[in-house]
Amino acid sequence: MRIIKVYFLSIFFLFCHSAQSFSKNAPESFADLAEKLMPSVVNISTTQTIVTNSNPFPFQFPPGSPFEDMFREFGSPQERQSAALGSGFIIDKEGIIVTNNHVIQDAEDIIVRVNDKEFKANVVGADPLSDIAVLKLETNEKFVPVKFGDSDKARIGDWVIAIGNPFGLGGTVTSGIISARNRSIGLSRYEDYIQTDASINSGNSGGPLFDMNGDVIGINTAILGRNGSIGIGFSIPSNSAKIVIDQLLEFGETKRGWLGVRIQDVTKEIAEVENLNEPRGALVASVAENSPSDKAGVRSGDIILEFNGEKIQEMKELPIIVARTEVGKKVKVKIWRNKKEITKEIILGRLETSEDFKVSEKPSLAETRIDDLKITVRKLTKDDINIRKLPNQTNGVIITKILNDSPLKNSIEVNSIIIEVQKKKIRSPNDLTQIVKEVLKTNQNTILFVVYNSQNQKRYIGIKIK
Repeated sequence: MRIIKVYFLSIFFLFCHSAQSFSKNAPESFADLAEKLMPSVVNISTTQTIVTNSNPFPFQFPPGSPFEDMFREFGSPQERQSAALGSGFIIDKEGIIVTNNHVIQDAEDIIVRVNDKEFKANVVGADPLSDIAVLKLETNEKFVPVKFGDSDKARIGDWVIAIGNPFGLGGTVTSGIISARNRSIGLSRYEDYIQTDASINSGNSGGPLFDMNGDVIGINTAILGRNGSIGIGFSIPSNSAKIVIDQLLEFGETKRGWLGVRIQDVTKEIAEVENLNEPRGALVASVAENSPSDKAGVRSGDIILEFNGEKIQEMKELPIIVARTEVGKKVKVKIWRNKKEITKEIILGRLETSEDFKVSEKPSLAETRIDDLKITVRKLTKDDINIRKLPNQTNGVIITKILNDSPLKNSIEVNSIIIEVQKKKIRSPNDLTQIVKEVLKTNQNTILFVVYNSQNQKRYIGIKIK
């Protein structure tokens, strides 16, 4: 009996020791690490001139009035200076800075503060698609750089610290853990964000996310919540960022791989029809004429299962993998067609020189009529955000027309921006159409809108629709 007790006690202690070996104690302090890294993190301030037309009359015409357009031309152009704040970090002793593209976009002057000194900076290259920009300080001084870590090795639950310039309060250090990986939140074409609960606020954009070795594993880019940190921040992984940064440093622009296909998710139903063992891969909806895929014989209806040796589990993974692959490289692509797997060899083109890219880069100002609300809307653009000085990450649709029999007629005005309906975010006219249709199928009589009115004031407005 005693032997059995000793045996079980041995197993218990062995288990305890094993469990402890998988856990790491929380750091006693981040002070040493923060002190080492602070000299490499910078504060960025930018200015740009915005031209607006002032109203020469002591009154405003009602929305939709024929006099509104007639007298608009009498407004005299007024120039004003707009300022913005952000963060960045030094990656080369010669004064090379990495930040977000949206921090310096359209800036006329860029001032970078390193410790207690200020320097002017020039843009080496910028990439709106990944929201990354590289700057060079106008000085011969030498600086303390930081190095990139391997973001693929970062695990959920790992400790991280963020350093930046929130609300202009430079040199602010916050800590937290990696909350999730591979997040997509609909901000850009190539999203594979690291999610963290380290406090990130307005002004932290472009700042570094460090691991406990002091290596940069992410570039802080976005937060959930407009009024400040709620413990959900997003960072561009360093491995993805480094590919873009290296290209910007070498060429001043990006050179992404291009297949020339439009893709969609493989649903459970599609997998069943195609006799695929599970919903996986990317379904080819269409193939661009004379594109690399077209020349290789890829067809609409094909399901791409593997690209250059990397398995495609979800549709969103394919654009990221293709984009980081060298232009001109011959790759093997495994495809599911007619209920069997085949392989195609494709020589990648360059996205930035393709017709696909040129079309997608043109701002879409197409208007969409929402019949159920009897209004016309268009998607909010970056120009709208800059002109109206809205938060950088604002999404929504602008109301361009309200018919006289619209339920919105006496409650919401033209040029208002609808950002939420029924507590669901609006990113496109289609989002608005679908949500309204869903409500009309129920017994609900009122829809809750969240809008920025024409004075850019945020308002919650209930509209009776039945």
